[in-house]
Amino acid sequence: MYVLPVSEGNAEGEVDLSNVWVFHGEEARFASGVFKDRNTALLWVELHELTGVITEYPLGAGCYDFAVAEGLFHPSKPHHGTPAHVAEFSPSGHHIHVRDGHPE
Repeated sequence: MYVLPVSEGNAEGEVDLSNVWVFHGEEARFASGVFKDRNTALLWVELHELTGVITEYPLGAGCYDFAVAEGLFHPSKPHHGTPAHVAEFSPSGHHIHVRDGHPE
C-alpha cells in the first residue's frame, strides 16, 4: 500500500488542525481527497496529475455557520440560511486551482 509522505506543516513547522484541504476534481460529483495540510494535498494531486480545485475547509463546522460566526458573511436576504442556501454555501477560505497536477 502506498502512503503519501506527510508534510511537516507551514514554514514554522506548525500544522493547523482546525482546517482541512479537500480536493474536488473537475466535473466530479464528490470530493476525492481530504488532507490535513495544503502541501500534502498538492503532492497527491501532482502524483495523480489531477485537474480540479483544492479548498481549505473549517474542521468540525459547516461553512455557512462558520462564515456567519466569524463575521465573514451577513445574512441579508430571505433565502439566506434556508436548507438550499446552506447546502450550496462554499467556504471563503483559500483555494488552489490545479491542472494536470500543477497549480494554475
